[in-house]
Amino acid sequence: MIAAMAATTDPLPTFPPGFLWGVSTSAHQIEGDVAGRRPSVWDAFGAGPGRIRDGSTADVACDHVARYREDVGLVRDLGVDAYRFSVSWPRVLAPGGLDFYDRLVDELCAQGVRPVPTLFHWDLPLEIEEAGGWLERDTAARFAAYASTVAERLGDRVTKWITLNEPAEHTLLGHALGAHAPGRKLLFDALPVAHHQLLAHGLAAGALRTAGATDIGIANSHGPTWPASDSDADTGAADLYDLILNRLFADPLLLGRYPDGFGELMPGDDVDADLKVISESTLDWYGINFYQPTKAGAPGPEDVEFSGLTLPAGLPFSVREIEGYPVTDFGWPVVPDAFTELLTSFRDRYGDRLPPLVITENGCAYEGLDDQSRIAYLDGHLRALHRAIEAGVDVRGYFHWSLMDNFEWAEGYTKRFGLVHVDYATQKRTPKASYAWLRDALRAQRA
Repeated sequence: MIAAMAATTDPLPTFPPGFLWGVSTSAHQIEGDVAGRRPSVWDAFGAGPGRIRDGSTADVACDHVARYREDVGLVRDLGVDAYRFSVSWPRVLAPGGLDFYDRLVDELCAQGVRPVPTLFHWDLPLEIEEAGGWLERDTAARFAAYASTVAERLGDRVTKWITLNEPAEHTLLGHALGAHAPGRKLLFDALPVAHHQLLAHGLAAGALRTAGATDIGIANSHGPTWPASDSDADTGAADLYDLILNRLFADPLLLGRYPDGFGELMPGDDVDADLKVISESTLDWYGINFYQPTKAGAPGPEDVEFSGLTLPAGLPFSVREIEGYPVTDFGWPVVPDAFTELLTSFRDRYGDRLPPLVITENGCAYEGLDDQSRIAYLDGHLRALHRAIEAGVDVRGYFHWSLMDNFEWAEGYTKRFGLVHVDYATQKRTPKASYAWLRDALRAQRA
């Protein structure tokens, strides 16, 4: 393992005027107050033996529902412009569930922080999962109705919206491989989940606009794919992996079509009509979550263990370790230049069909309050982002993942992504060195 890189002592380059700075969280990972919401797929998934690494639950998490004022104060003191949070669909279904988000949005506005809600961050209500979940087309219509309900309540104060977070990961990890909720292992039979989430985005964007909302985006995860070698087998497998990660969800949104060979695999009587709903007037900006590049190659005869996942030998590609770079506590390689590569590749691929970009997530897992490795990560990736902007990529904002340590899905509480340390036994919040670094860097941007 290579030692973590060090941050430069030079100030960050100056970002464009009006650039939006923010931090991100999600409902299931921080809120707690399980009694105040309906059950979600993650409650049911986590109850299964061995599914959460440390055997924990998100019943309390960071107790954010009770401590939101303190957490909004941390956002304000950090000096960012905006706070990206998610609305829990299971909480909205509970009596009075939207009242919490009313209070949260009011507090953000009072503290001078722009609220940026994400309407779906993987916590599907269990009752909808039991009716078929994202395998059923009706879930997309239900999501649009839910989006309308939230917009009618919060739209007088919320001026920037995100429909879904990382539908690719929710499809792959939750429905193809079974590593996340709801725990299905459908492999390529999970493709209807991808289509129905995209359709849900399109229908929800229409519902938001009907409710008067503007400035609508989606948060998709992307990263460069590098072939394991120059062989035809490795490059072909890497191309397929890249298509699934970087094009299967972006092409329908930005081009109005699926990559060749995938449209006929999607459910429904008229996929072309669905694609119009998905792509036409649904995006004012496109959100990108970036963490790492991936090296992919031809499949081998055995399962592959990668970043805590088991990738079965039956897949038409295998994922390899990227050597020669420092890694995070998740084992993810730290490659800031890959960030620039990704953003310029999106500009080149989609041209004038690409709306302005917002980085909706970027961050790393490291232990410790004196988290110099996270500072180096932030420094390197913000410089890489600035290089992409200098190269002509229209990026309008950056949200760091995450404001605070939280329930990291199947990893439980074993990985810490926060700028703020959370002692889960006492719920004490302690800003880390990285929090102070980013606060000072933002002050310098505005000096």
